[in-house]
Amino acid sequence: MLSFYPSQIIEYLYCPRYTYFEYVLRIPQNEDKYFKVERGREIHDEKLERNKVYLRKKIGVTQKWTDMYLGNDYLRGKVDEVLELEDGSYAPLDYKFALWKDRIFETYAQQLYCYAILIEDTYNKPVHKGFLVYTRSKNKLVEVPIDQNAKSLVRQSTGEMLKIIEGNKFPKATKFKKRCLNCTYRNICTK
Repeated sequence: MLSFYPSQIIEYLYCPRYTYFEYVLRIPQNEDKYFKVERGREIHDEKLERNKVYLRKKIGVTQKWTDMYLGNDYLRGKVDEVLELEDGSYAPLDYKFALWKDRIFETYAQQLYCYAILIEDTYNKPVHKGFLVYTRSKNKLVEVPIDQNAKSLVRQSTGEMLKIIEGNKFPKATKFKKRCLNCTYRNICTK
């Protein structure tokens, strides 16, 4: 069975045709050429190295594991930090090369939802929240609630993605047409 990275789930939720173009037709996005992606990776590596032993006691962290590659039957990914909290639950923490703009972008939340599933499956501990660190806003820490519905959406999405890939199925495009303006596949998509 195929397993997916959180970025693939996020792309599917943004528009199901990403899955078709990238994994059925095998047309790459070539996103590595974008400055923010490269700079974000550099910042990410610096933060992980600098914060190896730091525990965020203000949010109840008792132990942490950094740069953890986790996987299950349908999902895989590298979590920046897996946090053990005082109440016995666990939480993902992810560094973002971004400015805090007084709202949590859905893509960031979806990534944490994926990590929550991986953490629950790996450590057999509940995950009720995650954290984002906005490195371009003085490392602002933001808590993100994670409920069962969010985790169910991720599981359901992986099943739909498998149907597209295994069935060579061309899905409907997103109903949000503004998304098409910046899509890497806009020149080949029939909308």
